[in-house]
Amino acid sequence: MAKVFTIPVPPNVNRKRRERTSDPRYVDGQRLLVDAMRYLTQADPVSNRSAIELISEHVRTRFRMTDSPLA
Repeated sequence: MAKVFTIPVPPNVNRKRRERTSDPRYVDGQRLLVDAMRYLTQADPVSNRSAIELISEHVRTRFRMTDSPLA
């Protein structure tokens, strides 16, 4: 069985904090994906189901985990 070693690091109080500003491209990207799913649903929900699921899975997992509006 492996052992886990942690090395405690004291916080640096002199570090400057990054100002949090939202990136409009992040919101526009989410809006674009939702509009694409809406279009596919209105066009033909049965035959476009796999495409809708693909976009939905991307939004739920990768898009939200890797992209940040605070870039």
